[in-house]
Amino acid sequence: MNYPAGTPGRGAALVEAKNGAQVLVVNVMGRVFMDAMDDPFAAVEREVEAAPLGRVADAIVVDIHAEATSEKQVMGHVLDGRVSLVVGTHTHVPTADHRVLSRGTAFQTDVGMCGDYDGVIGMDRAEPLRRMREKTPGGKFEPAGGPATLSGIIVDIGADGLATAVTPLRVGGVLAPT
Repeated sequence: MNYPAGTPGRGAALVEAKNGAQVLVVNVMGRVFMDAMDDPFAAVEREVEAAPLGRVADAIVVDIHAEATSEKQVMGHVLDGRVSLVVGTHTHVPTADHRVLSRGTAFQTDVGMCGDYDGVIGMDRAEPLRRMREKTPGGKFEPAGGPATLSGIIVDIGADGLATAVTPLRVGGVLAPT
């Protein structure tokens, strides 16, 4: 949502779920350590105001793709009670703070990645290791070829569009399964 004007894509969509529910899905990029983006908070506010929970959208999912855990947490608290879920992405490692916030929004700082956790952020570890040791640019990162882990969360949503429960999901690969 908060890429500069003219960037391809739309960042938000109101989609119909399999059960007929209208779900607003919003993706924004954080600005801490990635400051080229427009204000993610203003971008999400515009979308939530255009399709409010319980009136236009039956559920609202916000993905904040950000470096800083604090920025993701602030987004969760700002939207608590107005969206169904705020989930962070970007750091590739699932955090252990999944919960329902005080006003009913499910939250997790980072849902993790779907990929080979025996690599480096899902990539074959040889090139990242070489770059860190030699401090020089080099070859292209290649996906790691080991067993993949599917990381995510399951959110139960009530009739009011707010979360009643959130459960981590990890299947396959090397992380402890849920």
